[in-house]
Amino acid sequence: MLQAEAPAARPVVALSEGTDPRVVAGALAAHQAGIADVILIGPQAEVEAALQAEGASAGDGVAVHDPAASGLTETFAAEYHSLRMHKGVDETEARAAAETPLVYAAMLVRLGHATGTVGGAVHTTGDVVRSAIQVIGMAPDAGMVSSFFLMYPPEGAPDGARAMLYSDCGLVIDPKPAEMVSIAAASAQSAQALLRADPKLAFLSFSTKGSAKHPAVDKVTEALSLFQDAHPELPADGELQFDAAFVPSVGTRKSPGSSVAGQANVMIFPNLDAGNIGYKITQRLGGYSAIGPVLQGLAKPANDLSRGCSAEDVTQIIAVTILQAAGASGPDI
Repeated sequence: MLQAEAPAARPVVALSEGTDPRVVAGALAAHQAGIADVILIGPQAEVEAALQAEGASAGDGVAVHDPAASGLTETFAAEYHSLRMHKGVDETEARAAAETPLVYAAMLVRLGHATGTVGGAVHTTGDVVRSAIQVIGMAPDAGMVSSFFLMYPPEGAPDGARAMLYSDCGLVIDPKPAEMVSIAAASAQSAQALLRADPKLAFLSFSTKGSAKHPAVDKVTEALSLFQDAHPELPADGELQFDAAFVPSVGTRKSPGSSVAGQANVMIFPNLDAGNIGYKITQRLGGYSAIGPVLQGLAKPANDLSRGCSAEDVTQIIAVTILQAAGASGPDI
């Protein structure tokens, strides 16, 4: 679905886990589909063996970088030292960091050798995000780094089913109202870039329009108020239960006159419990495809994979990474 939207020009994606069979297969599929050229990072002999197992080899559009032997590593070490010396990192530690696949991949992006990077099939989300923030850095207008899932309905889904963006389902555990505003603003921009649709944001809760009273509801209503003050041009409503956000007839009944209720395509969850559970129920019971977690708020694209990912997941995230880069020059939100 996303592969068809990737731009014709061949950008480059750096994959920090170039010895993992799923990563290699997914990267080769992305290259063969014309989505991107790829850089597989890891010990030279191991990456070449993984390529050989797929019946492939390094060549045009498929590069192998071994950080322990790369001619770029000295430059990357110096850059890392410059970035982290205020944290007490010395030159020896910077060199060691530059030889780690995650830092090396992020440096490829920071210094313009790659369009974006993908990792997480082996490394934890914390390691992937930490390297991205330390090396690539946050976007100038981003309040924080957060994540989202793209949710695509299955073939033959009933009327009303639609592609949606769920956030945050993978990173921020219990966002404060101001943090929810940052998540929502970034999610609106991501929806424009990836869903190719005008965002309609629902701030979700177990309550709709005062049907329940609780501090957890107050958090959502405060977040909505702050968001509307900061972004009056973006349609947003809350607090809404999921059915009021998704089903037109329920939205009309529970939030009459709303331009969002029953039509939302960007679902802002109040915490990680709700978001993570929600996307998995949508995926497993609703049959939706879940692509992510996708990171947002970084200066340049860097994305995380689930450690249970498939090769197809890798290909999809590569496509997302390219679309994020293509949308980076779009209108500010």
